[in-house]
Amino acid sequence: MTKTRLLCACAISVMAIAAASPAMAQTAPDADTADAGKDIVITGSIIKGTPEDAALPVNVIGSADLEKQGSPSAVELLKALPTSSAVLGDANQFDSRSQGAEGIATANLRGLSPQRTLVLLNNRRLVTAGNGVPAVDINLIPAAAIGRIEVLKDGAAATYGSDAIAGVVNFITRTDQEGFRAAGSYKFVRGADGDIDGSLSFGHVGDNWRFLAAVSFSKRGELSTRDRSFAVQPYAVNPQGGWTGGGNPASYLLVGPGAAGRNTAYSALTPDAGCATLGGFVGANSRCYTQYSSFDNLVDLEKRGTAFVDVEADLTNTIKFEVTALYGRSTVPHYLTSPSYILTQLPSLASLGGVNPYPYATAASVAPQTAGFYVPATNPGFISYKAAYPALFTGAGAIATGAVFPLLLFRPYIAGGNPSTLGDLMEKGSARGMRKSESTRLTAELSGKLGTFDWSVSGTYHDYYRYTDGYDSFGDRVQLALRGFGGPNCTGTTPGANGCLWLNPFSTAVSAGAVNGTTNPLGTGPANTKELTDWFFVKGTTQVESQLFVADASLSGSSGIKLPGGDIQVGIGAQYRYNKFSTTYGNNSNIQSNPCRDTPITGNTNPAACSPTALGPAAANGAYAFLGTGRNSYLRGGVYALFAEAQLPVFDTFNLQLAARYEDYGGGVGHTFDPQVRARWQVTDWLALRGGFGTTFRAPTLANISNGFVTALQLIGSTFTPVDVNGNPNLKPEKSKNYSGGILLKFGGFHASVDYFRYDLTDAIVSDPLAAMVATLFPAGAANTCAANPTLAARFTFSTGACTAATTVANVARVNTFLQNGASQTNSGIDFSAEYRSSQFLNSNLRFGIGVDATYTISNRISAISVAGVQVASSFDGVGLLNYQSTLYPLPQWKGQAFLDLGGGPVDARVTVYYTDGLHDQRFDTKTGPFALDTSLSAAGTAYYAGADIGNFVTADFNLQIKLPANITLTATVINIFDKDPPFAREDYNYEPFIGNPLGRQFKVGASVKF
Repeated sequence: MTKTRLLCACAISVMAIAAASPAMAQTAPDADTADAGKDIVITGSIIKGTPEDAALPVNVIGSADLEKQGSPSAVELLKALPTSSAVLGDANQFDSRSQGAEGIATANLRGLSPQRTLVLLNNRRLVTAGNGVPAVDINLIPAAAIGRIEVLKDGAAATYGSDAIAGVVNFITRTDQEGFRAAGSYKFVRGADGDIDGSLSFGHVGDNWRFLAAVSFSKRGELSTRDRSFAVQPYAVNPQGGWTGGGNPASYLLVGPGAAGRNTAYSALTPDAGCATLGGFVGANSRCYTQYSSFDNLVDLEKRGTAFVDVEADLTNTIKFEVTALYGRSTVPHYLTSPSYILTQLPSLASLGGVNPYPYATAASVAPQTAGFYVPATNPGFISYKAAYPALFTGAGAIATGAVFPLLLFRPYIAGGNPSTLGDLMEKGSARGMRKSESTRLTAELSGKLGTFDWSVSGTYHDYYRYTDGYDSFGDRVQLALRGFGGPNCTGTTPGANGCLWLNPFSTAVSAGAVNGTTNPLGTGPANTKELTDWFFVKGTTQVESQLFVADASLSGSSGIKLPGGDIQVGIGAQYRYNKFSTTYGNNSNIQSNPCRDTPITGNTNPAACSPTALGPAAANGAYAFLGTGRNSYLRGGVYALFAEAQLPVFDTFNLQLAARYEDYGGGVGHTFDPQVRARWQVTDWLALRGGFGTTFRAPTLANISNGFVTALQLIGSTFTPVDVNGNPNLKPEKSKNYSGGILLKFGGFHASVDYFRYDLTDAIVSDPLAAMVATLFPAGAANTCAANPTLAARFTFSTGACTAATTVANVARVNTFLQNGASQTNSGIDFSAEYRSSQFLNSNLRFGIGVDATYTISNRISAISVAGVQVASSFDGVGLLNYQSTLYPLPQWKGQAFLDLGGGPVDARVTVYYTDGLHDQRFDTKTGPFALDTSLSAAGTAYYAGADIGNFVTADFNLQIKLPANITLTATVINIFDKDPPFAREDYNYEPFIGNPLGRQFKVGASVKF
């Protein structure tokens, strides 16, 4: 499959990606931008015109301005734009919206979510990446060929159809390049290998043909959490900073024979005595807390290459034919994460030898039981631990017949690292994974003139293939290994003999901490081996393929009907879109191959006959103890659309744009009709007004309406817990009414704009809000509400089996959530932009520029949301809030940037300052999550409120550009001049990745040449 795509793409194309940079958005192209001053098809319209004359709120970012910024990446550009918020592109594996998306970057205008921003290449659609958040991967845009970027800050469903609710980001390739361009850069990042970019392109414009080809390669260096002091903090500074009470070393109960022939507890919950020695924290609640985030990366190693070709030829004097091809590939070869995951599924009775070894709460009680993973006293690890710490085995403990590691309080490895990767210089004891993306896109267009009309017929095919893998434990195999029946060569019935291996779950297995290197003097073994680990900690793979075919036909031009301001321009068109979406799971993570937890040890594949657990029947949730399993799927669907547009020059100074689109999805999704009106009034030479109103929509994707699910990892209480996010066949399109109005000023070299925007969404497609579900079932400082809300409680799986009066949030083992049309949302605000430029500053030969661009968000209110018939979240305004585990993204109230340019002769210098407003973590208001009383810090519970307010993030960059003879340009850039760390947040890396940047001060040098 891979070779076929590569050969196909290379046979037609050669292409590259030179970066784009945070830049001041402009209302007109730079002078040297491709197509400057021409009549072109503007983003948001099907009729040719110029951006200066349009009623559309389109910002055009030209290549010259990007070069003055030092040409950073496309994701850095969009992350810095004031109109954009919560952009995916940095490592953020603990947010469900970015899990599994390593190496992917998205656009997110207004912070309304990436799937509500439409991304185009040369005015044509791109297929979505097919990960958890269905959005276009802008990392595989051919940026080396890009001449300008147009950002439409308004809905455009009437022109483009579904997804264009928040706006449109349109990447336009160059059409006027002559000769070769070569460019390269190196960015120094402290603690990392640095970033490397290189590209080569060639273009030519002949009498009746045009050609552009470009290739590129880029590498982003790996940056470990251990290379930034703020990212790895002691437990007392941030208990949520990558710490878990379900780790290793762990906490256990000694057990032995009790009444009625059943085991009872011979000790209280006891933290492993080697906890502190190996870098853990011993809590007042008798738990050992260990830190998994120290095994992670803040930036993963990424390697990326792209190729692009564009050929256009005149077939006749009035007909042109154009074909483009795009191929892109990115890999994250060393995705690093916790050495192993918490075990959230009880072992089956089959793995326990058919015997229930768990203690009752008291000898006479029937329930509840303390269930988990059982370690017999014959386990060599138990024997060595007892010998190392004899004081823990006094009284009844001296005759204990084993130990139980309670469910949710244990995993095989953390502090000592994973034996399979401890000797690897790249992985260093972490669990590993790999991410790969391939994008193949072909377009063909036939266009021409028919009298006063322009016509076009085109077809686009785009395939995006995504491969991910990772590792997790087969829980029943872990239990067998604790009983001495582990390993791939175990054939006998005697523990630890005939190829059977033991798993040592105690600290005596670890001779030294994998992170801090601290020697454990009592870590004398037996040590756990790679052979045993590879047997129970196994690879799961997922392959997702998204395919899109689009057929377009349009006709636009002068109608011949005159108004006082000129001819009425009209456009009509039709479109057909066909999508295919498939997901294929490897055997280990495929619920059809491994339906039961006992399947890997018994071979049972009957989901109705899974071996029960000690607490009762076991659901067919797959064999993995933490990560979810999935079911293969294949989905497809088509969309028909008709659209029309008219531009009415009512007067010389007043222009009106009318547009409408009808789309039919068929089936249960149905159809939609969306009109739009925009107007521009040139009041005087220096003052113009513009405004618009329209309806937009977003249809559910094929994956949204499937019966499948993906599993996210979310923090519940103090433990990361698997959360299944299910599709919903009953979803319908979400709709929005969009309003905008603005003032534009222009005096000589000064121009400015102030625009008001408002989006009123209804039937918004959202996931069930996890934090609100948990807070409703487990209100702060009160007993659970399971009895009052049984339908909501049914969405949860508990380590105690059923939810009883004694069940707490610490007992949540899994949560089942769904997509729903569950909310209305209103987002409104004001965009500000002002800029002054002079080519003869103060009557000299100096070039001068100064400007500011900012967005103030007035409101981002979402309505109340219900889950399973229970209202779990009241209406709230999410502006200025972290919105953790809610349906909203983090959204600062103010976001902006300002620049100062100064140039003379061949030298240009620029200083740019970026400002992002702080956020409030609303979990503080309910005293939930990290702001609940912490019983790990003191038995009575400690109120610890650090991080309730996340500070502002302000950075400054400096770029110097020198143009030398022979068309050589040199650049030097200092990014984050003052080496600012991101503000503190009560999250795993101690900052909010959607807002802050962990890299600190960076130095970048680059060179380019034209020949």
